[in-house]
Amino acid sequence: MRRLFKALKYVSLFLLIAFAIVACDKEYNSIDSEVLGEENTNFNASKTEFKILAYNKKLDSLQINNLGSSLLGFYNDPIYGETTASLITQITPTTTNPDFGTGTVIDSVILNIPYYSRATGEVNDESIPIYTISDSIFGNESAPIKLTIYRNNYFLRDFNPNSETNTAQNYYSNASNADKANNYAITENSIINFDDHKGEVIYESNASGYKPSEKAIVLVTGSGDTEAKTASVPALRINLAEDDDKKAYWMSTIIAKQDQPELSNSNNFINYFRGLYFKTEAINADGQMIMLNTSSTDSKITIYYSKDSTVSGETTQATYVLSFTGNKVNPFINTYSQNLQNGDRTIGDEKLYLKGTEGSMAVVDLFNGLVNCEESNTQDTALECFKKTYRQLNEDNYILKSGESIEEINGVEYITKNGNFVLKRLINEAQLVIYEDEENVSVDDETHEFDRIYAYDITNNQPTLDYLFDATDNTANPEFSKFVSLGVRTKYEDTDGEHYKYKIRITEHLNSILVRDSTNTKLGLVLSNNVNTTSNSNILESNDIVTGVPAASVLSPRGTVLHGNNDNVIDNRKMKLEIYSTEQKE
Repeated sequence: MRRLFKALKYVSLFLLIAFAIVACDKEYNSIDSEVLGEENTNFNASKTEFKILAYNKKLDSLQINNLGSSLLGFYNDPIYGETTASLITQITPTTTNPDFGTGTVIDSVILNIPYYSRATGEVNDESIPIYTISDSIFGNESAPIKLTIYRNNYFLRDFNPNSETNTAQNYYSNASNADKANNYAITENSIINFDDHKGEVIYESNASGYKPSEKAIVLVTGSGDTEAKTASVPALRINLAEDDDKKAYWMSTIIAKQDQPELSNSNNFINYFRGLYFKTEAINADGQMIMLNTSSTDSKITIYYSKDSTVSGETTQATYVLSFTGNKVNPFINTYSQNLQNGDRTIGDEKLYLKGTEGSMAVVDLFNGLVNCEESNTQDTALECFKKTYRQLNEDNYILKSGESIEEINGVEYITKNGNFVLKRLINEAQLVIYEDEENVSVDDETHEFDRIYAYDITNNQPTLDYLFDATDNTANPEFSKFVSLGVRTKYEDTDGEHYKYKIRITEHLNSILVRDSTNTKLGLVLSNNVNTTSNSNILESNDIVTGVPAASVLSPRGTVLHGNNDNVIDNRKMKLEIYSTEQKE
């Protein structure tokens, strides 16, 4: 909670009050003024619940290319089981037609890909910043992984040759493939085994494996009185030319191609050197997974070399840089202990499984099914009853005001003004209340401390209106960003002990349905590492209403389990749609 209040100090007083209303564990007891007394107010306050349906959606064939970030390593989720993530990436020259000079000798070839890190605000004895990468590590932080980097010989296309409109070529996950030793991806008409296209080994971790370090990268220039140190963020940093054989490899592969077609332009180079394949494996069935910032401008390979100087007998140093700005594919190998399945769309599911890296999500159908609507004393769909309850009907005693008119829909006369429906009840707050399944997620399990549930509009593959209106952005620490619309994981107590729940605000979503007659789109629920990221990952040839998922959920190796809302769930754990409203007294 200390971190939460630290985040709150950066928002305005209004948002602080809004958060207190939305995220407070105490339920609404009275919206009426305790100063004036209920008899002196001119409105009534109420809380209502509407019927919803929530079910599981098994995910596969997810877009895994160009996601902005990349996972690398091994993670054993205590609920779902094992995931191994590898990376295939193109490298492109930052300059073409280079002149490497004469007498050229390679000094080192440095691969650098930053981790996601945060400065702690402290420095060490040499005034170098201290960083933490704990937000980007999943699994056993003390356990190394086996890392092998191969030259990749599979050509990653920019465009789909089967498309008539030159759309981008996407690559999709095939993580459940029975072959757990190799990394696969699929396209519209092919299955790719990247291990069939691996070339020579460029780097291989030693017997003790590879383990990320959170120390700053320190570069020293000069010596004595002119010595200077500069620090950069923690990164996967490897010298790819640490011996004579490796230096000879880069000499023949890059330097010797001066004045050749391979270095004349980027297309030629990418066809010649098709990229790198970072393959990871567990060591003794253990390891860790790290999030790489592959979109950073500091993600690059720098060739440091010496060449003859214009001054006879002397040499000068120079560099040649290869960037990671080309295509990237992030394949997964899943060995899940849970048998993930599509859920029951008629009665909903008892448990909802949220898991990234080709796992599972939940679909929420608001106002599902038929209800006995008190407002009209008829049996209606839950959606029609919702509209009748909150919109102003053309009742016998209603007198049209200036600018108002009557619009009939399905035999019901509603009052409209300027194209919008007039409301007789104002929604002050509407939220999905979602309870964590304590049979699968222990209240003492700290790995779920900062879990965030991201809700999105399935039909349009975009954030909810409440998300877009939510000004509580925190770019430095996404764990506490958008906490009005996407409430943080909150502990509460009842007669059964301690539990956790989430609150997802959908006030604007419902108001848009009522006032502007927007479509009642289904909502998707996924687990997200970074709720600031709203880009999408497509699903290959989806025959379902779910055609894409947030890219951040694909890159979320962790998973959780929630209570659904079918009849097998006890009432005080069922997912609920709660609406708090006010209505003018007659």
